[in-house]
Amino acid sequence: MRTSPELSPAPPVAATRRDLRRWWPVPVAVAGGLLNAAAFPGLGWWPLILLGTPLLLGALTARRLPVALASAAAGAAAFWGTHTFWLTVYLGAAPWLGLAGLQTLFSAAAGVLIAITWRAAEVVLQREAARLLVIPALVAGIWVARELVAGTWPYGGFAWGKLAFSQSESPLGQLVAWVGVGGLSFLIAAVSALIVQVVRDRSRLPRPMLLSPVVLLAGLLAVPPFPVETTGTLRVGAVQGNSEAGLLAQNRPGRILEDHLEATAPLRGEDLDLLVWPENAADLDPLRDRAAARVLDELTAEFDAPMLVGAITVDGDRMYNSALLWEPGRGATAQYDKMHPVPFAEYLPDREFWYPLAPDLFSMIPRDFSIGTRPNVLDIEGVRAGVAICFDIVDDALIREMVEGGAQLILAPTNNADFGRTDQSAQQLAIARLRAIEAGRSVVNASTVGVSAMIDPSGATISQVAPFTPAAMVGEVPLSSTITPAMSFGASLAAGLAAVGIAGSAALLLRARGRGGRLRRPGA
Repeated sequence: MRTSPELSPAPPVAATRRDLRRWWPVPVAVAGGLLNAAAFPGLGWWPLILLGTPLLLGALTARRLPVALASAAAGAAAFWGTHTFWLTVYLGAAPWLGLAGLQTLFSAAAGVLIAITWRAAEVVLQREAARLLVIPALVAGIWVARELVAGTWPYGGFAWGKLAFSQSESPLGQLVAWVGVGGLSFLIAAVSALIVQVVRDRSRLPRPMLLSPVVLLAGLLAVPPFPVETTGTLRVGAVQGNSEAGLLAQNRPGRILEDHLEATAPLRGEDLDLLVWPENAADLDPLRDRAAARVLDELTAEFDAPMLVGAITVDGDRMYNSALLWEPGRGATAQYDKMHPVPFAEYLPDREFWYPLAPDLFSMIPRDFSIGTRPNVLDIEGVRAGVAICFDIVDDALIREMVEGGAQLILAPTNNADFGRTDQSAQQLAIARLRAIEAGRSVVNASTVGVSAMIDPSGATISQVAPFTPAAMVGEVPLSSTITPAMSFGASLAAGLAAVGIAGSAALLLRARGRGGRLRRPGA
């Protein structure tokens, strides 16, 4: 007797494997995100940015859009989760997950737009040479658009993690003087997209075109550093107190000030034009505390030089994170109040909404710092100095503002104690180094715990001290009034590149739809 065949046979193993193979872009994107994270300090293996970014972009060319979306999200999560892990040191997982999650959403949205644009371009552009020109430009423009949005919104944004910030020790870093941070991010993304497109079209391209990414990269490396003319030097001493100056530190009042006073001792006898103490170095407000004021009076008198000192100041019912210019025999003669206090750390935006959601966490921010309104350029005995307190250094607009205000050097007092022995301070120093090149200005980065360093306008280190040690450094810091191309039109260039990316994407999508294109490259 013959048995009837089963009506619903089990799926064949081959089909299951085929379904799994469709998801290969997801682990590729994760690998790309991790490689990009390793390109930034502390590891600082900067060439990896030209391996990780092509992997991230290549994953977006998956045939199925859901796979591309999953790849964009997974790659972004791998990068941001690793790159900002320092947030967990004192504040735990919640802020880290919130920040990394928001940045992942931005990156995933941009990734979907890139994926759709790539498909539309390969439908509309039939010639390989046209694809090699158009696709990298549009992909890189969309990448820069994401960086611009994430760096300004919400609550002033989070500009950390830009592609350009991985290149502070790279020959490519010199390009920021010409094109700005946004321009360098564009170029890195464009080279990476070109690599991907060459791989995709390799069987159709003439042999010389296979080398186009190498030729483009060689051309970028051949661009000479922008010449910066110096107009003299300032002999600067900077102090790192190695203080327990974190948000949750239990200190008696005046302890941080004493630590920095003690760490200043090696500078005694030095002929200084300026002494720089870090953010929050005076934990007693010298504008209200006579004992603290007396310490600064005696110190400036001893050196016969002004000093910049960080303190928390109060004006009526407003509290500020301030840098005070203290002059011998005159006391505080100028003040800069931090213009970019960190949301959810130095102040709680929309407190009525956010506080009830996590009262235990947000109770650590009992009082909000106000946003400063004073100019970020101070006159120090005839020398114009821009001041960027900690997170200010990542704000493109503040750097341009100080250069437009005539700054001849940049003073960057900072307090990195909240992040322990993580990569955060090294990442911030990398940003400061690129700012020196971009603006054509020396930067004095003075931290409570490190990394503290003096950097000249070429990005070279003048002086540096080891982190987590009480230390002082002194150096002849070059002054300059040169206006680099980045300071002239870098902001407009980044905005224009982003606009081209978005507008070009829209135009390709409309044209592809007009042709009835399915946004899938035949045979891909």
